[in-house]
Amino acid sequence: MSLLNKKAPNFSLPSTEGKNISLSDFLNQKVLLVFYPGDDTPVCTKQLCSYASGFEEFNSKGIVILGINQDNIESHKKFKEKHKLPFPLISDTDGKICDEYGAKGLLGTKRATFIINESGVIIYEDFIFPFFFRDKKDILKVLESKV
Repeated sequence: MSLLNKKAPNFSLPSTEGKNISLSDFLNQKVLLVFYPGDDTPVCTKQLCSYASGFEEFNSKGIVILGINQDNIESHKKFKEKHKLPFPLISDTDGKICDEYGAKGLLGTKRATFIINESGVIIYEDFIFPFFFRDKKDILKVLESKV
């Protein structure tokens, strides 16, 4: 089920920012929505740290980064603090939003990346085998081609 060129499903979920975050909070901004299998796992750590190391570059291009999976907020807070991630992590413990984006698997959250434009439309989607990920260079290259 592809969501490409469709309106991104909205959500309002708990975040590491101490409040619920809604996708609609970011209308008029581009959003990099990153579904990842687990906090503090080797590949997920590399992936999110890659985005963190490019945070200023994403920010300068007006890109908001949001990480999301089915781990609870306490797990997210520890992971965020340990790796100094400068963007919110969102908790979808019941997997409802992961499912709406096609990122819910038998064992939890699948690795998937979406770029949502200023109008809330998905302009890029990528599902990748859990042992791999698109790093910041890959995502920035996609963003340049979509501008």
